Amino acid sequence: MSILTAPERNLPRMLQRQAAAFGDKPLLQVAGRSWTHADPMRAASRMAARLAACGVKQGDRIALMSGNRIEFLETFLGAGWLGASTVPINTASMGPQIAYFLANSGATLLVIEAGFVERLAAADLSGSQLREVWVIGADGEAQAPGGSVAARGIDSLEGVLIAAYPFAAVGTEAEAEAEAIEPYDAKPGDPLAIMYTSGTTGPAKGVMCPHAQYYWWGINSADVLGVGGDDVLCTTLPLFHINALNTFAQAALTGCRVVFESRFSASGFWASMRDSGATVVYLLGAMVPILLAQPVVAGEREHRVRVGLGPGVPAAAAATFLERTGVRLLEGYGSTETNFAIATRPDSPRAGVMGWLRAGFEARVANDDDDALPDGTAGELLLRADEPYAFASGYLGMPEKTIEAWRNLWFHTGDRVVRDADGAFRFIDRIKDAIRRRGENISSFEVEQVLLSHPSVAACAVYPVGSELAEDEVMAALVAREGQALDPVELIGFCESRLPYFALPRYVDLLPDLPRTENGKVQKYKLRERGVTAGTWDRGPVQRKPAKA
Repeated sequence: MSILTAPERNLPRMLQRQAAAFGDKPLLQVAGRSWTHADPMRAASRMAARLAACGVKQGDRIALMSGNRIEFLETFLGAGWLGASTVPINTASMGPQIAYFLANSGATLLVIEAGFVERLAAADLSGSQLREVWVIGADGEAQAPGGSVAARGIDSLEGVLIAAYPFAAVGTEAEAEAEAIEPYDAKPGDPLAIMYTSGTTGPAKGVMCPHAQYYWWGINSADVLGVGGDDVLCTTLPLFHINALNTFAQAALTGCRVVFESRFSASGFWASMRDSGATVVYLLGAMVPILLAQPVVAGEREHRVRVGLGPGVPAAAAATFLERTGVRLLEGYGSTETNFAIATRPDSPRAGVMGWLRAGFEARVANDDDDALPDGTAGELLLRADEPYAFASGYLGMPEKTIEAWRNLWFHTGDRVVRDADGAFRFIDRIKDAIRRRGENISSFEVEQVLLSHPSVAACAVYPVGSELAEDEVMAALVAREGQALDPVELIGFCESRLPYFALPRYVDLLPDLPRTENGKVQKYKLRERGVTAGTWDRGPVQRKPAKA
């Protein structure tokens, strides 16, 4: 995998190199459609012509709300070819969130799947700059303008042009006759995407991701996973997040094949991996305990998967996963703002860590004044990259937040970590998720690891709630394994020998499932808002245990 020179680190150059190097070799499958490695350049150049014809120009932003389907990639690539930016919208977003993303990004065009159009009825679009909406038909065909799912009856779209998604499928006669345009001379630092991250204490922030950052995501991820030209990458994660979108870059740069599944299904996961011929898979921490909670089936071994990316997977779960499925999961660290800066490898000397710093990056574990802390001391993880534009450029329209996050020329991750003497980084907690009780700082992550080691716990989340003493109390929401029951009294007894007394949960909620985002991340803010209810088990205030003589 050759490294492009700095001026070439942009999406159009990636696509041109891909077409020249790999040609008619199969590239991807998604929602019943397929491409060769030569097709993305053709699709991008023709989609760019369509976008330009409707008034989109360099520097404009295109909002995109779609599931995993070929139209998502056509729009993303076409925008990058033209010099515009894509604004992916989480498909779980409802009217108010959609309105915020459109207004904050200044998008002039919205490309939206037909099944999501009705959500615009609850969106106040008066603050947006939207001029046109393209509707992708539910059955894969373009939605007719004025059709029942278009803008009929949606007052907020008054004055906005509604049109069918106008792009003909690659390989069809209509596509072959479509106009194509030459690519914009994109610079490595030009914005390619505006990707929104969930806000914890304020509105979501639009992360400005430049072309070179996307390129380095592909290079670094492929290197960590050892991706080669004969691999088959398979992901069930949504394309509106960088994790899945990055798999396209990996395939484009290495000449391998990628399969995008429509969604994650625990019961159908291994059948999907077998049918796709996957050799590399992509999982998030929450997915592995969910898969392990399924009954053991032969299909867990009837596949070609050799490695998986599994950031945030508890060490015990990763070990069980390897034993059951034969798939080794690699840990790592990266965020929408950064890149794949820390990772393990199949031959890493030990498990249970995020990994070791990768070449091309610097890391510091720092105190509140950004001073470096010694090994073994917990602090905030700060990162920076050696290569220009390997990280995001800041938060759109939020200069104060940008300065705060990138102060002293380090990106402040908001994660509390420890660096061990051998250079390995261990995750402790999100700083804002920390719990303080009885003068002690409690890591929700560490409490969760103990709870997940209980044989009847399938999933859990630990978070702070208020107490009568004007401090935090520890609350745990738990999901039992299928066919098993959880007894809070027995559970706390299990934890007593595994946690300090001050870290034992006071409150326990037994739930059928945890609230999650589309990519499986637990939405702790919903649990905090729910708080203590009439059905919550309460063991009472913690009593300090006397020290043993």
